[in-house]
Amino acid sequence: MNENVVIIPTFNEKENITITISEISKLKTKFDIVVVDDNSPDKTGEIVKNIIESKKYNFNIHLIERNDKKGLGSAYIEGFNYAISKKYSYIFQLDADGSHSPLDLEILQNHISKNKIDVVIGSRYIKGITVVNWPIERVLLSYFANRYVNIITGIKVKDTTGGFNGYSLFALKNILKYNIMFEGYAFQIQLKFIATKLNLMIKEIPIIFKDRIRGKSKMSFSIFGEAIFGIIKMKLLSFFTNYKIN
Repeated sequence: MNENVVIIPTFNEKENITITISEISKLKTKFDIVVVDDNSPDKTGEIVKNIIESKKYNFNIHLIERNDKKGLGSAYIEGFNYAISKKYSYIFQLDADGSHSPLDLEILQNHISKNKIDVVIGSRYIKGITVVNWPIERVLLSYFANRYVNIITGIKVKDTTGGFNGYSLFALKNILKYNIMFEGYAFQIQLKFIATKLNLMIKEIPIIFKDRIRGKSKMSFSIFGEAIFGIIKMKLLSFFTNYKIN
């Protein structure tokens, strides 16, 4: 078993998952992979099963199949809990759609493993705006949504909504002691909010984010609304929460 694992939630990613796994396999640093599939109608889960059965790769690929579309947040929680049970040292998040370059996984892993960092964030906004192929209105919406989060929560992280992150086993076990309320962008925000409240060591590393080329985006107004209004609830509840490291 490797010390590193990548959690990849999927829903209708048949056009991307094979490529994503293949790109991870080419890295010098070795990563095991956990795919959490929400019963994709396009048979993404079957594709992953076939890859596992082929024994093509010299690292572990584990598939968690869920019986319904339960959401991004709960998919990550299930993947995280599996990784914790296996005692991986470093647990990473990665989108299946090609938005995050697997090459950057090595950069994130290098920072978190060699610099005593608890949480490493692949950031689109730490050095200007490093987003490719998004329309300008979406870039601005994302950028100012992140600034809104900074104002409401008080956290200093520039890219609060990004989903390309890494956690030490110690950090993730402590973060998940608290109630994770959200599914979409707000889920990513809450993980970073709790990490900040626990005074964990957080480092943002610049990445280039590329919009998906294949498949359909899962973005919706409900996900966006959860992020905008949910964090107000999260902030209010934090006043009644005792954040501490065990």
